Amino acid sequence: MSTPPDQGRARFLARPARYITSASWLYPLKGLFYFIRHPFLWPLLRARLLPCFLLSIFVLANLFIWTYLPQVAFLAIFHGPAAWLNGTFLVLGEGAAIVALLFEAFFVDESQVDMFDAILVEKGFEDLVATTRPVNPEAPNSLKRLGKPRRSSVYAPFSLRQIVEFIILLPLNFIPIAGVPLFLLLTGYRAGPFHHWRYYKLLGLSKKERNAFIRKRRWQYMWFGTVSLMLQLVPVLSMFFLLTTATGAALWAARLEGERRMVDPQQAQPPEYIDDPA
Repeated sequence: MSTPPDQGRARFLARPARYITSASWLYPLKGLFYFIRHPFLWPLLRARLLPCFLLSIFVLANLFIWTYLPQVAFLAIFHGPAAWLNGTFLVLGEGAAIVALLFEAFFVDESQVDMFDAILVEKGFEDLVATTRPVNPEAPNSLKRLGKPRRSSVYAPFSLRQIVEFIILLPLNFIPIAGVPLFLLLTGYRAGPFHHWRYYKLLGLSKKERNAFIRKRRWQYMWFGTVSLMLQLVPVLSMFFLLTTATGAALWAARLEGERRMVDPQQAQPPEYIDDPA
């Protein structure tokens, strides 16, 4: 039985639209709008808002006061008038690295885990989250349904290699015109997969399986990581975007999990969770 021309045309037109709306680079932005539209997630931000704001102001103010003009003067040797713009990106990148290191280490990782898990529960993957923490089906919203994790859980592991690579890549900003985009893309290439670390652990993937999963989506992770880094370069709001990016990562993970279960329904029951340091 042939498909009517109108239906065939509609499917043809819907296909590129579906590819665009499901593109990985959109998910950090989707996370932002999802967070704004769902007030049950806001308590996670309120608990961190004041220290986030004060820490960001302190770090950026000191960097711009003490390091901005010397770096612009050095960049002017190679860039001319463009040194002011490239110097701004350079200082913002340095500030993002320092604030993320301090804030993620002391304040935000637990909130990111709660954000990620709450989204998965909201999307119907309670069984996946329940491998690591109790989930109360009678609570009023997905965030309040989350119990305390039974094991140590992290959104993304501390990576000295990533920090060293970030510092090594910072001088790319010295390159005229192409330097800033190149810095963002290469940093995003490395950082992207870390946003799904929680998902890998919920699935119980071994190191080999995790690497295979990442290789299959390497360029998607690069674009996700690049956009998330660009959001973190926004002055003062960088830590707010850390939380909303976790929301976007969870939305993407929920889509991947739905696709995984459609391909192999026998995998609907997640394996036993093992939180190894690998």
